[in-house]
Amino acid sequence: MSTNITVDHLSATFSALADPTRRAMLARLAKGEASVNELAAPFAMSLPAVSKHIKVLEKAGLVTKGRDAQWRPCRIDAEQLKVAMDWIGQYKQFWEERLDRLDTYLLTLQQNPDHDINPTKGELK
Repeated sequence: MSTNITVDHLSATFSALADPTRRAMLARLAKGEASVNELAAPFAMSLPAVSKHIKVLEKAGLVTKGRDAQWRPCRIDAEQLKVAMDWIGQYKQFWEERLDRLDTYLLTLQQNPDHDINPTKGELK
């Protein structure tokens, strides 16, 4: 998969996840498949509005619809969530290093309250 395609999928995924209604629908689908009516039940909105939310989730690759006679169950498709988690995971080391430096800085402050400290290195000046 090329970088541009990945970025486009990530944009669609994060855009879909930006809406609390769609996140709630995904949370429901994480428990098992559901019909559009079942997904609509907790929300004070029309079925067409719920269907639009589902289409956004489908377009982002987060939800698929099956076909079982007259019943078209919606199912969560976790692959795009994994792609998003992998992308976020790239920044894990960055934040861990930042938080470790902050921890060192705060510990040094506690141990030496009367000294100047270089906050970028956590060292006494």
